Amino acid sequence: MKINTFQGGIHPPYQKDFTAHKATEEAPLPDRVVIPLSQHVGAPNEPTVNVGDKVEEGQKIGESEAFISAPVHASVSGTVTAIEERKNFAGRAIKSVVIEVDPSQPEKWNEKRDTGSLEEEEIRQAAKEAGLVGLGGAAFPTFVKLSPPSDKPIDLVILNGCECEPFLTCDHRLMLEKSEEVVAGLELMMRAVKASKGIIGVETNKMDAIERLEGLTSAKNDIEVVPLEVKYPQGNEKMLIEAVSGRRVPPGKLPSEVGALVQNIGTTVALYEAAAMGKPVIERVITVTGPGLKEPKNLLVKVGTSIDKLIEHCGGFIASPGKVIMGGPMTGFAQEDLSAVVVKGTSGIVVFPSEDVLEETERQCVGCDKCVDACPMFLMPNMIVKYVKTAQYDKAELYGALDCFECGCCSFVCPSRIPHVAYVRIAKAEIAAAKKK
Repeated sequence: MKINTFQGGIHPPYQKDFTAHKATEEAPLPDRVVIPLSQHVGAPNEPTVNVGDKVEEGQKIGESEAFISAPVHASVSGTVTAIEERKNFAGRAIKSVVIEVDPSQPEKWNEKRDTGSLEEEEIRQAAKEAGLVGLGGAAFPTFVKLSPPSDKPIDLVILNGCECEPFLTCDHRLMLEKSEEVVAGLELMMRAVKASKGIIGVETNKMDAIERLEGLTSAKNDIEVVPLEVKYPQGNEKMLIEAVSGRRVPPGKLPSEVGALVQNIGTTVALYEAAAMGKPVIERVITVTGPGLKEPKNLLVKVGTSIDKLIEHCGGFIASPGKVIMGGPMTGFAQEDLSAVVVKGTSGIVVFPSEDVLEETERQCVGCDKCVDACPMFLMPNMIVKYVKTAQYDKAELYGALDCFECGCCSFVCPSRIPHVAYVRIAKAEIAAAKKK
């Protein structure tokens, strides 16, 4: 079996065994949900409901007229008790709709329609009305990705089944438990952009998923399952495109430049559900896991559910928690407040006990160039850090600060424990500020 990959990257401890074998469970209904009106890249939404309104599950409660945006919907039936700013998982104050949950929830989304005859625009509109965004964490509106410019035709749609972040297994479970929906969603995407080829890239630590998907696609001449080396960040779209097709996206360009479109597994399933059932993004599968948790699980969670409720459902902490991360440990956000809620782009919650969290002090660079060897974008993170420290942001830009996608490989391998990604974020902010002047 040929196994594809890309140049660079790292092999962190993957720690998938906590939950890879555990079927997805439905998380208990919370007493209230907090729905941020901005859960995507692009223009924020304005509320379409008022305090005191009764809302139904799936009802649109926020929208924007901007092209790059995505509406949000009530994830439960209940009563709007507040519309106010709440801190999100990244610590930013976001206008949010608070809904008190009704004890009885009507059953919905049981009827499916045949999606085989849907036209391109119908598929795009289904994605738009569902508020669908990249559920792998990027949160870019899917409707926009399915509307490529006419001068950038797409002939290849790639599904990211890598799930290369340590600990997370929610996409793995979806590939096993909703494999038919994965394939049907891929076919919808291919039809929406008129692509002639579809590829599902899956790392070889998920052989059961590879075999399941190969069984469903073996008779399809236009869809292929490609096994990939277990390596981080295999799932980044530029790395994935190169690994499965040999095409290399030029620096500063989008995948459409090489005729490719990349989508996450969860996004693909959600597109099928939007097209077949009219179901908006009101819930998603996430992995709640880590060595600091009593009962790690894969959970189907309502958007707007707080972290503390999910930790409680997983048996609580084993001991005093040292760090709770929303997302994966490589690219996620450490949480100060466990009342922060799950949003569309939340893929996991990882808990570490205090004894596993080391307070490390940044030391002087020793010039080992390990960060350069590990960088999958062929950048020189050491030089970017050097110029950020001396406030020479123009030189940091010359060394590719804007091309960095913040995977964290450089920080992971650095013997001096330099937080390269933090310096890159400073560079990006300063470069953006300078260009606004």
